[in-house]
Amino acid sequence: MKDTIRIPAIEVRQSPSRTLYSFAIDGKQVHRFATVTRIKRTGDGSLQGYQRPEVLSHISEIRNYIESDSPMIPNAVVIAFDTRVRFEPTSTTSSGYCRPGTLVIPIDETVPPEERPGFIVDGQQRIAAIREADVESFPICVSAFITDNLNEQTEQFILVNSTKPLPKGLIYELLPGTAGQLPSFLAKRRLPTILLTRLNRDPASPFAGIIQTPTTPEGYVKDNSILKMVENSLSDGVLYRLVRAGGDQGDLEESLGVLFNFWGAVRELFETDWILPPKRSRLLHGAGVVSLGFLMDAIADRYRQSNYPTRKQFFDNLKPLEQACSWSAGFWEFGPGQQRKWNEIQNTSKDIQLLANYLLLQYKSLVWNRSRDKAERQLSLS
Repeated sequence: MKDTIRIPAIEVRQSPSRTLYSFAIDGKQVHRFATVTRIKRTGDGSLQGYQRPEVLSHISEIRNYIESDSPMIPNAVVIAFDTRVRFEPTSTTSSGYCRPGTLVIPIDETVPPEERPGFIVDGQQRIAAIREADVESFPICVSAFITDNLNEQTEQFILVNSTKPLPKGLIYELLPGTAGQLPSFLAKRRLPTILLTRLNRDPASPFAGIIQTPTTPEGYVKDNSILKMVENSLSDGVLYRLVRAGGDQGDLEESLGVLFNFWGAVRELFETDWILPPKRSRLLHGAGVVSLGFLMDAIADRYRQSNYPTRKQFFDNLKPLEQACSWSAGFWEFGPGQQRKWNEIQNTSKDIQLLANYLLLQYKSLVWNRSRDKAERQLSLS
């Protein structure tokens, strides 16, 4: 049945392009016009939605509180409306930034939840608790904005939740789809998360479908391990050179090219370990991924005149190190008194540095020095 709800509201203009609407409503009525859009991937792999799953234990705690003698929830729920919702001012009187009026919200009980005009940006657990609570009604404050732009809704969701214990993996998946102004600590991670998403979603990527994220829970490579590897290279490695040469975000395809080439060579050389989870092999364990990232930068540095190495060049440079690696069996020979069993390597700064230094020293000894000596011999003969 189609209907409308008319709610007294205050329009607040925060800037020429940003307008909010503040109103109060019975929390048990919110589900009639607003829903939660949970994060998922569509058939073509694009990201849809932005909410986290409901936390049942937290909802239960809120519900018990609402059912207590004198509950109070002062924090406003945040709702994003689409343009089917309109504001009708009831007075020409304005303070310059706010005016009273009525928010007109269409209701259609026959449509599925995802087609409702409102989306809960913040407060899904409060609304769920109110809906389930054994009380006749429970009025709440709502702060709303109107937009048909999903990216704008997503950006507000990140901003609202960035200071709360929101799962980092969820933020990592959402960041690539944002374009607005974000806090500096989030803005710095936008490019790394774009690369992370392409590594996980691009069929040409050696990591396709194996990086664990909220929409790829079956993945066995931790997203944070990939992010650390990418961020290290963006800070002082081959990806830094590509970004510096290409502007704000550099050449995205070239950055992906070097990542695809290097990790494709790693997958080819260590194909048995590639398919094993971190508990059974340290190749795609946090320590292995980050340490190999430093090796990627070292190899790429030899080919900086040609931008970055081909997959074959990466493979040829990695091949001599094959026997020096103990990803899933045996011992790492780090030096006198520093023998470590393969599964004793942990994802700590100390072990990552130990493994990275070992790989770089092996590379210098087995590849770089030998190539230099060979070149010098050929030069002397000529």
